[in-house]
Order: sequence, then structure tokens, then C-alpha cells
Amino acid sequence: MTDSAPTPGTVYLVGAGPGDPGLLTRAGADALARAEVVIYDRLASPALLALAAPDAEMIYVGKASSRHTRTQEEINELLAEHAWRGKRVCRLKGGDPLVFGRGGEEAAHLRARGVPFVFVPGVTSSIAVPAYAGIPVTDRSCASSFAVITGHEDPTKPESALDWAGIAHGADTLVFLMGLANLPEIAAQLVAHGRPATTPAAAIQSGTTSRQRVVTGTLADIAGAVATARLESPVITVVGEVVGLRDTLAWFDTRPLFGKRVLVTRTREQASDLSRLLAEAGAEPVEFPVIRIEPLPAVPNLLDRLAKADWLVFTSANGLPHLLAQVRALGGDIRALGRGKVAAIGSGTAESLRACGLHVDFIPDRFVAEAFAAQFPDPAGLHIVIPRAQEAREVLPALLTARGATVDDLPIYRTVPEDGTPPPLADIDVITFASSSTVRSFRKLNPGTVSSTVACIGPVTADTARELGLRVDVQPDDYTLPALVQALVGYFAKS
Repeated sequence: MTDSAPTPGTVYLVGAGPGDPGLLTRAGADALARAEVVIYDRLASPALLALAAPDAEMIYVGKASSRHTRTQEEINELLAEHAWRGKRVCRLKGGDPLVFGRGGEEAAHLRARGVPFVFVPGVTSSIAVPAYAGIPVTDRSCASSFAVITGHEDPTKPESALDWAGIAHGADTLVFLMGLANLPEIAAQLVAHGRPATTPAAAIQSGTTSRQRVVTGTLADIAGAVATARLESPVITVVGEVVGLRDTLAWFDTRPLFGKRVLVTRTREQASDLSRLLAEAGAEPVEFPVIRIEPLPAVPNLLDRLAKADWLVFTSANGLPHLLAQVRALGGDIRALGRGKVAAIGSGTAESLRACGLHVDFIPDRFVAEAFAAQFPDPAGLHIVIPRAQEAREVLPALLTARGATVDDLPIYRTVPEDGTPPPLADIDVITFASSSTVRSFRKLNPGTVSSTVACIGPVTADTARELGLRVDVQPDDYTLPALVQALVGYFAKS
């Protein structure tokens, strides 16, 4: 009896889009999440790699002009080798794999080696990058057609295969990919073959990312303008009357925080809320969690303590999930929260409670313990349970006790520092802190001088930052994430 022949895994040739990780398609995200091996390019956004399984093997095969980590033949064989080991492989390529992405060559090699493959189209940079620069490739007023042309032909060809006469007049809008080094020749050839030297042109560097830069001109001067601006690869060049629409349609690089790299220090689970708000304002969020939340063991008398509560007071969005986890561990469910009313310090905490079906009976005007204790309706004689962090300040229980309440301080989780190497702070414009614990953990990792702008969500966090030697530049009047982002917008508008 002989062993059956091995069955190869499938290779997914996935277009990662032009740079903005939000432009990855759902099919691409699914292929990336299920891959056992990810082989990725230089132009594939690093943020996308976080979508892969934690145990996936990551292999970088990036290529820049004259600097290739591997030849194309080596990449082709690498794909086949891992597939023949029975692995599901995601080949993550910038843009679309079949628009000057050499996806066809890789697929042909896989077919010759008997390896199944799937094309997963991506958002091509030839359309998305001009769009992010406020330049539509077609417009009823001035462009009914567009063409996509390589600006960097195969250097082994004996002569150019480009029909410059046909290109110059073949479409209203011309989009050249990978043509930075050849831009003077491209402009000269178009003019020599009849395209007017006054034709508008734009060069777009690192389109759809926070590093996007746009230089505009005409065919007569665009090469010189790009050289003066010192644009760097990758650059896409657009030629045609549509370039003139940028003055009206620019949107991406005109947002208030565009180009700012902002460090988000919240826990990994909570970082996305702030990151989304920052990205909407044009910033590039850099997530580096400096803390994590660890549950504490349930105390045996937890259910009895909850049953006595006239009020449950939640000080953060972490409270309810960890409290319910302890309740379930003791055989109870949400009914164990009892008959008490519910209070929250902060609108974010209140929203998290409402999302779980709880009615919030009280929220203070200001989201700090001192305001909560002062504004809380007469607590004299009431039994108040506060499920919160082990290391939380003693201010709230003390103030409520002083007003006549019986306070049951219930630690249900603790905040512990995360390990890791922070990104170089020289590349960070703003550091955000949403709690005192994030400040303390950050300073353990970065005890030296910090020159980045520092933004704190509220006065308690800001005081901790100052105590630990940080200059606080931004603090919103309302202690919420949206207010923190708006305060950053105002700060940079003034500066």
C-alpha cells in the first residue's frame, strides 16, 4: 500500500489596495485572516498584517527600485514551496495583483507547478490615489476616458513597447504608475507626440496615506516641480484636465489632523474607538497599548454583596464585562445585579452600559470622581457598590462615605503594564493618554525627555502626566474621546 500524493494548499493572490488599510476588500481580509503563510510586499500597509492569525508565518519580499529582497523568480518559487507543504498562502500585494502587480506571472508559475490559486482583486491605486488627491479620473465636464500606463517598463526589453503617439491622444486622462524616475522622459514624450505642454499634470506621493503629498503643474513644468519638492517613490502621475478639479474636490489631505502621527496608548481592545476618531480627522493612529486589563478572581460572597446594592456605580467601560464574568463564574447571570439603580462616570461608560441593556440613572456633569460625589443624589443611608479597578483612586468611596453612604469598593480587575518596544518618538507628533495608568506605564517604557505634543483626556490624567515630568499641551473641557480629538484639532489650528 502506497501513500497518496500530497495535496497542495491554495495560494490567494490578494490586492491590498493602495495604502489606506480601510480599502482592503472583505474577500481580501478573509483570505488574510485564514492564511497560514503571508508573503507580503513593500506597498502593503503594515496595519493589514495585524489581521493575520497570530501564528501565521510572515515573509517579507518587498521590492523597491534597485533594491529587491528577492527576485521575482524566487518569490514565484516561494509561493509554490509553501503551498506544496499543504499551507494556505496569502500573497499580499499592493494595489491590485493584476494591474502592473505581476500577479499573472505568479499565477502562471503556480499553475505550472500544479498549485491552485485564487485572484482576490484589490482597489487599484490608479483610481484610488487620484481620488484621495481630489482628482477624479473621469468627469463629464472634461474627461470621458482614462488609461493606465506603466511608468517603469521591464529594463530587459531591447526597446520601449509604449506607443507614445497612441498614448498621447488615446485617452482624456492618463495615469502613470511607478514613473517617478522617468517623469521628465514621460512629459517630454507626451509633448513631442502632440499633447499640449499646457496640459495640467499632478504627481502624488504615497497616496491614500498620511504621507500623501501632491504637486501640480503642467507637462511643461511638472518634472521640475517634483524635483524641487523632492517627492519620493511611490509616485503616481496624472495627466489631463481633471487635475484642475483638485482645487474644488481636495478632501483627504485638507482634513484638520492630516499628516499627524498620533500614538494611541489605550488597551488593545479599546484603542480602536480613539483610532477611528483620529483617522476621521485625518491623523494616522499608531496603536501601542501600554496597559492591559486582567480579571481578578470572583470573591465567594459577590452575589450577596450585589443583592444589597441600592446603586451600582461604574467608573469605566471595563466594569460591567468583568463584573458579569465574575457573576457567571459563580453560577449567576445578569439578574444577579439586583434591584439597584445604575450610575456611570462618563458618557463612554454610560454608552457601554446601555449597549448591554442597562438603564443609566445618573451621570455627573463632569466625568471625575469629585464631581460625581458632589452631584450624586442624597446618598445618606444608601448601600453603594462600586465595581472597578484594583488600583483605582480612593477619592470616590471616601467622598460618598463622608456624605453618609455605605460604600462597598469591589475590585474586579486590575490594570497591568504591557511589554514591548515603543515606536521611535521622533516619528510621533502626538501622544494621547486616556487614563493615569497609561501615563505611568508609558513613562516606565519612556522615562526620558518627550518632545511630542501630549494630550490627556481629563484633569486627573493630566495631573499624573505632569507629576511624571511630561508637559501637557492638550486637555479637553469635556472628558471624552470625541472631545479629546476636537481639542487636538483646535490646538493644531492655532499653531
